Amino acid sequence: MKLQAPAARLVDLAFLHTAQVHVATFDDLVHELAPGCRVTHLVRPDLLADAQRWGAEDPRVVRSTEDALRAAGHFGARAVVCTCSTLGPIAERLPAEPGYTVARLDRAMADQAVALGPDVLVVVALPATLTSTLALLESSALQLHRPLRLRSLVVEQAWSHFLAGDTAAYAATIAATVRADTGPRDAVVLAQASMVPAQVLLADLGAPVFTSPRAGVERAIKQLGASPRMTS
Repeated sequence: MKLQAPAARLVDLAFLHTAQVHVATFDDLVHELAPGCRVTHLVRPDLLADAQRWGAEDPRVVRSTEDALRAAGHFGARAVVCTCSTLGPIAERLPAEPGYTVARLDRAMADQAVALGPDVLVVVALPATLTSTLALLESSALQLHRPLRLRSLVVEQAWSHFLAGDTAAYAATIAATVRADTGPRDAVVLAQASMVPAQVLLADLGAPVFTSPRAGVERAIKQLGASPRMTS
């Protein structure tokens, strides 16, 4: 368990990540969108590894993820955001506790994508992420009363590049696979937070391409609202 936060300071937002690389990304986003927001990060790659090994609904994975989310909340944050799409359903099911809220990062992205549907292409690099993302989009469509037709691409060959730290190859592999797809698409969802670089490569695709970090952080900050705990 790895916590990063200013000593003896209260925290507005806490993020639960499954890769260290996300810390800088989300620090930059929060600094851009709400410079006075105090942030901490909990980095737990073991949670995703266990979800890949046993399944995201395995009781051991659920219990460990819930414990991590509660740890972030008890650390002092008013809002805890799970940035891992595979573990997102666990975050949404976690009962509310006094003093802080828990959310999944990719809910905002899903809401935006289904609004442009009905044909939504979902892209993942981890098979374990696909089930949770499809269910997320279906629930967003239901809540927003939108028709939805889902297709999916699993780009497993890209994940080894991510694990090796080769972000360029990771993004290029994802982008090439999306471009090769010829099916109908009103929107493309790059389901994992790590896929933002691929979004840049697909800027001219002809259909909107969604990723979760910016939309999720914007929603979290909006829900926090004005607070005496946020300083300039």
